[in-house]
Amino acid sequence: MTALADILAAADPLEGGFRAEVPEGWRQGRTTYGGLSSALALHAALAAEPDLPPLRSAQVAFIGPLSGAVTVTATRLRRGRNAAFIQADVASEAGLGLRAAFVFMAPMASAITHDTAPRLDHRPPGEGAKIHSGPADFFTGNFDLFNPAAETQPAEWLRWVRLRERDGLHPMVELMAIGDALPPAAYKLIAGQKAPLSSLNWMINLVAAEPATRDGWWLLGAGAEMARDGFSSQRMAIWNADGEPVAEAMQGVAIFG
Repeated sequence: MTALADILAAADPLEGGFRAEVPEGWRQGRTTYGGLSSALALHAALAAEPDLPPLRSAQVAFIGPLSGAVTVTATRLRRGRNAAFIQADVASEAGLGLRAAFVFMAPMASAITHDTAPRLDHRPPGEGAKIHSGPADFFTGNFDLFNPAAETQPAEWLRWVRLRERDGLHPMVELMAIGDALPPAAYKLIAGQKAPLSSLNWMINLVAAEPATRDGWWLLGAGAEMARDGFSSQRMAIWNADGEPVAEAMQGVAIFG
């Protein structure tokens, strides 16, 4: 497997971004795993503007397939006193494959303090736990996965996920690479059948300005609230090792079958 940090280290710089090679082990069907392409876009965005405040939001459109050599560029859209908006594109030989808008915002004094986000009492795997990984020729081979054996709904996933090689990464790039690691929740509804699925978009809000966890473990949840006519809408969330909420997200998924 090729670590994400090694992909970035081997990238060739170009004006406004870089050119990188996506190894076969990061593929998801005929395209690059969406979390990796989003992480590449964020890496370029972080380099596009000096002294950025913390990342607070990302809107990602998965426009087309990405594989092999990719070009990643980032452009400042606007920067004010508190927030910066940066657009990043990832393209390959097939054309534009991803476009993302990242919002970086500094903490501000506020009269509002409201927090009803759910906390979870599941804990990361301990010594001797049965940890899984994926095949070397599929993107899941880059992750450690653990099932907390929690009760879930028919179209819901809950898994502990850890990037196996995470040294040398910006914390937000690591989190972006992990955040889309679960299969679409609607996939559970077609168990035993073969039907290609493809993420269309991904919107993620960071509810913690500086997310942190222990030993690389993050708890990922995804649940489909609607699936019909070849389209599914799902809510997603990320918690740290203490069960504290880190991010909330939504995603639209195409179901071909």
